[in-house]
Amino acid sequence: MGERDSTGGSPTVDGLYERGLEIRRSVLGADYVDSSVAGADDFLGAFQRITTEWCWGYAWSRDGLDHRTRSMLNIAMLTALGRIPEIRLHVRGALTNGVTVEEIKEILLHATVYCGIPAGLDAFKAAHGVLAEAGVLPSNGAGE
Repeated sequence: MGERDSTGGSPTVDGLYERGLEIRRSVLGADYVDSSVAGADDFLGAFQRITTEWCWGYAWSRDGLDHRTRSMLNIAMLTALGRIPEIRLHVRGALTNGVTVEEIKEILLHATVYCGIPAGLDAFKAAHGVLAEAGVLPSNGAGE
């Protein structure tokens, strides 16, 4: 997962950052991540660092869930939170991690039931835009 401390226990903070950067680039794309990191001044750099260390270096590198499952969970949680830009980002990441269009649709339907129609509608619209842009939507001539 990253460099371990001298006792062999928890990974070091530097190890979390390096491992997090690797995972973050693989899921979200190196261009996006490198641009986000490079574009951060000292103030935003603190946020980039904690996001990379704890979100990607700690949570995403744990053995209990694979990246595909984590992507599916993120889509549902971000729907609940109404975080549309993050939904777009994580739908792209989900495709990278092997989540299918049908699975994304089912995740959003399930989240809609628990989070409400307005949250579901916004998430469906955001995901649809990403899926259309990626050219992965099936062509059935209706509703697209």
